[in-house]
Amino acid sequence: MGEAKSLHPRMNDLSPAKLPETAALECFLGVARSAKGRRWVARVCDDRIALALAQRLSLPEILGRVLAARGVTLDSAERYLSPRLRDLLPDPSVLKDMDRAAERVAAAVRGSEGIAVFGDYDVDGATSAALLMRFLRAAGARARVYVPDRIKEGYGPNAAALRVLAAEGAKVVLTVDCGTLAHAAIAAGRDAGLDVIVVDHHVAEPVLPPAYAVVNPNRLDEPIENVRQLGTLAAVGVAYLLAIATNRVLRRLGHYGAGTKEPDLLRWLDLVALGTVCDVVPLTGLNRALVAQGLKVMAARGNPGIAALADSAKVNGAPNAWSTGFLLGPRVNAGGRVGRSEIGARLLSTEDAAEARALAFELEGYNAERRAIEATVHDEAFAHIEATGDPGPVAFVVGQGWHPGVIGIVASRLTDALRRPSIVVAVNGEIAKASGRSVAGIDLGAAVIAAAQAGLLLNGGGHPMAAGFTAHTARLEELHEFLRARIAPRFHESPGLRDLTIDGVLSAEAATPELLATLDGAGPFGAGNAEPRFVIPSTAVVKADPVGDGHVRVTIGGREGGGRLKGIAFRCLDTPVGQALLTARGLPMHIAGHLRADTWQGRQEAQLVIEDVAAAVS
Repeated sequence: MGEAKSLHPRMNDLSPAKLPETAALECFLGVARSAKGRRWVARVCDDRIALALAQRLSLPEILGRVLAARGVTLDSAERYLSPRLRDLLPDPSVLKDMDRAAERVAAAVRGSEGIAVFGDYDVDGATSAALLMRFLRAAGARARVYVPDRIKEGYGPNAAALRVLAAEGAKVVLTVDCGTLAHAAIAAGRDAGLDVIVVDHHVAEPVLPPAYAVVNPNRLDEPIENVRQLGTLAAVGVAYLLAIATNRVLRRLGHYGAGTKEPDLLRWLDLVALGTVCDVVPLTGLNRALVAQGLKVMAARGNPGIAALADSAKVNGAPNAWSTGFLLGPRVNAGGRVGRSEIGARLLSTEDAAEARALAFELEGYNAERRAIEATVHDEAFAHIEATGDPGPVAFVVGQGWHPGVIGIVASRLTDALRRPSIVVAVNGEIAKASGRSVAGIDLGAAVIAAAQAGLLLNGGGHPMAAGFTAHTARLEELHEFLRARIAPRFHESPGLRDLTIDGVLSAEAATPELLATLDGAGPFGAGNAEPRFVIPSTAVVKADPVGDGHVRVTIGGREGGGRLKGIAFRCLDTPVGQALLTARGLPMHIAGHLRADTWQGRQEAQLVIEDVAAAVS
């Protein structure tokens, strides 16, 4: 590689020249193997449509390219740029059991029956529980929320908890973000006199639990058009549809009037946005509209809990999908991971600003504790991968005594690094609990359910991008082989999993707040609606310093002494990317990443969140 060898020793064998010339020509900027070991490829885009979009809608050409690469056409562009719920929100009654569920909840509200919302300890579960609690309180119901202890009770409804709720006077229990596979627990609840209504989105089995109603767009008996339109909803999206349906029944029955004002359901879209983003469901179609409108509601700071959370996380400026998913979400999760499971739902459902601040402060402490525990598990899991070599189609790492509250986060980190499904297993004696994350095109939830049907699990389930299970420790090796065999065909059919897709090139001078505002028109970005990734080509790192907890902060030089662009590479200090940045010494590099707003100390600037780098070979 000549002079580029001094970038970093581990980049010495990453030259595109080591591949056949035809392969190198297919790569973006000739990068066949970057510092991360990725091949850079251009995102597929019809240049004619991109130009037509820019011209017809008076958009910058770069936004036209971003839109065209995401399947936006001339006919759909205006609706895409201004997603409206009125265009995309379906009649909730299209879902099986929805009307039965809504009628029963409405009857419980009007009859002053006890209602319990049985939640889950992640963000989707917390937002689902908080949304239904807010709705039920506004409708005048007698309701309470119950979130099981992650360590003592595990995931989902359990017989003991349901019997306690029945003894306390509950007549209706709404399980949110859980319950689809809880046959035995729900049978126990039914025998205790409860009408259990499942409000969920996880993949179902052919036989449903003996609940009063199961509202789940991923029921196997749902019409295919419902699955296509609603199957990617987070649980909070399904809960929102139930609130709409129940509200409609209450209105029809004349419930609203003297003393009870009909609630404005739009004001709770901030909760829908938070849960949808954090559950990493595709931000397309209805989900995109829910998040786009929900972020506007969130910006108004009407929910004391979300406002306190934003203050605690030092979220400056208007919230977006990134700050929601990476700053707010982990704090809501922290209580369920290492502290009190119910604290997230309590924070998001309280109307008391002082209580919200106290709960947010408590979550901040739990989040710091979570980060410390996560760091230990993270390091041990990655050390296992390095020691064992190629993990094959699914990374499967097992640790004795690992905290089950952080294994999902570590699985996500492994998936990002290895570009394949990853499962992290925490062993405690004879019982093992696991959490997994997947990549687009490989349905991990279906694989886990197949393992459960094969008798390899005590329980388990999930959706395409995430899953979890409990198993006997003695069966882990057998389970690993089962999942490997199940996932391998799809993994080998997807050779592009290690590709890094690029939307285009930018100069440092072009990365401005004005460009950021323009690109926001294609958002919100997330799963299924990829955030644009750009390359600053053949540029120089003017300055690079380690900062914070393993981050690298850089200043990227402009052309011919022009403007400068700030950059940050998170959690990369001891990786090839971080070392390449720190040892660049002015040599030309291609730097790939996402443009984000930097509002530090009130200034509005653009910065590049660096994802990968490569030597610029002439």
